[in-house]
Amino acid sequence: MTSREIIMGLCLLALVLSLILMVVIRYISVVLVWILTAVVVVGSIGGTGILWWLYVDQSKSVNVTLPALELEVAKDNQKALLIYAIAATVFMVILLLLMFFMRKRVALTIALFHVAGKVFTHLPLLALQPVWTFLTLMLFWVYWITVLLFLGSAGSPVQNNQTGLVEFRMDGPLQYMVWYHAVGLIWISEFILACQQMTVAGAVVTYYFTRDKSQMPFTPIVSSVLRLMRYHLGTVVKGAFIITLVEIPRLILTYIHSQLKGRENACARCVLKACICCLWCLEKCLAYLNMNAYTATAINSTNFCTSARDAFFILAENALRVAAINSVGDFVLFLGKVLIVSCTAFAGVLALNYQREYTVWVLPLIIVCVFAFLVAHCFLSIFEIVVDVLFLCFAIDTKYNDGSPGREYYMDKALMEFVENTRRATERYSKVEGESREMKSMVS
Repeated sequence: MTSREIIMGLCLLALVLSLILMVVIRYISVVLVWILTAVVVVGSIGGTGILWWLYVDQSKSVNVTLPALELEVAKDNQKALLIYAIAATVFMVILLLLMFFMRKRVALTIALFHVAGKVFTHLPLLALQPVWTFLTLMLFWVYWITVLLFLGSAGSPVQNNQTGLVEFRMDGPLQYMVWYHAVGLIWISEFILACQQMTVAGAVVTYYFTRDKSQMPFTPIVSSVLRLMRYHLGTVVKGAFIITLVEIPRLILTYIHSQLKGRENACARCVLKACICCLWCLEKCLAYLNMNAYTATAINSTNFCTSARDAFFILAENALRVAAINSVGDFVLFLGKVLIVSCTAFAGVLALNYQREYTVWVLPLIIVCVFAFLVAHCFLSIFEIVVDVLFLCFAIDTKYNDGSPGREYYMDKALMEFVENTRRATERYSKVEGESREMKSMVS
């Protein structure tokens, strides 16, 4: 509560940084990868150095002649800065190693982000989708909590003899309404997120498969929403229900694991963790397949099962290409999230460093960093969805078109150059590898 002004200011800073990053993605997507790479490298090295400098400065300011309480606070701050500096150093080393091994794929990511940036240029309302989704989720959660409070006062009033208070006990089918209400929370939350994915997929598909961009609808986002409400609500409901079927057992196992902590043996604990991990992986795989199924639905207007099957086979045919490009794209977006969280946390450390009377720094920084990550994730997830939709469209485009007259590609020229360069590099590598294996005669 003492540092609430600083917390609110840093949360606002995270929101502003996320919006700035979205503007950067929209207008200078070609150099985005290089900017993020350079800023993250310089920021990680500089931030680590400044944390060590703050630790040394705090150590010099500690005076043994201070009162016992102030001396204890100063030593706690010094210890916290040391922990932050060591953690930042380890993080910097890991980040630099990852960037070193991913350096050869930077050129592929530039081409990918260039095409995605053009989508945001033609569809600027895409950047506002996280806002509408967040507001919709907030309204639903308010409704859900209100109904939960009504359920808490439902049933027959019974006086507790020990406390003298009146309690409401639900009997019969009414006692299962809480569980029904909890399942509805998960299902409808996933449904709202799926509606966002379907809306973005429909708008991007319209952009991709329109040769003359001047002939696009005036508001592709609104057109996509209307198509969703008229034709594809069942598809979205079914996709959200599949995720719910996997998420509920995972949450139940997680709750059981937390309740049995310290009571179960090592074998049971290992089995529970393995089951939770497997369900989490299955949930992520199904979520990715659902996203591509929504894209296939937006392209072909087929039902959910047919779209999921078509998307699965198309992704399987292009598994290596899609995996390589998506891994680099996800890594770059992860760098963007790291950049926003790091800048917010760094500003928080500087702000709290001049408030030496605060006894605890950890809680305000944790709150700020969590909020910054959530905001960055909400905005950059839209860019990630656009990337996934573009590559499924690209895979379908290359499957049914070959560039000949009458079967021209729909893809952007930058994506054509990217594919051509990749093909040439693969052919060059195959040729060199074949020559290296060929036995040649000895010459004088």
